[in-house]
Amino acid sequence: MSYPHKRCEISQKFFFDAAHTLRREIEAEGSRRIHGHTYHVEISIAGDIDPTTGMVMDLGLVRASIDQLRPQLDHHLLDEVEGLGPATLENLAVFIWRAIATALPGLVQVRIWRDGVGDSCTLR
Repeated sequence: MSYPHKRCEISQKFFFDAAHTLRREIEAEGSRRIHGHTYHVEISIAGDIDPTTGMVMDLGLVRASIDQLRPQLDHHLLDEVEGLGPATLENLAVFIWRAIATALPGLVQVRIWRDGVGDSCTLR
């Protein structure tokens, strides 16, 4: 098959629930106590469409990478996750990127957000 534009971006979303504390100057009282969020994450991969498979990458491979990552975060106290650092959206995006980048060549974006409070971070 001939494609007019061969480059595409595919994505897969997942979520996890986790608790954390955070030392900060503003909104400090509630942040310093253990509290939790539902975090939503979208992983995006870009590449050329393979003419044989018709895919940039099999989304099953993306889901397999997520299935290995998610248990490290879901229902955990993020303060205790090795290699994460302070449990900010920024650090979570970097942690997720590092965890899946090797298995997902073409990774171009990790977006993480919390619907409950309207915060988000996008790492490209």
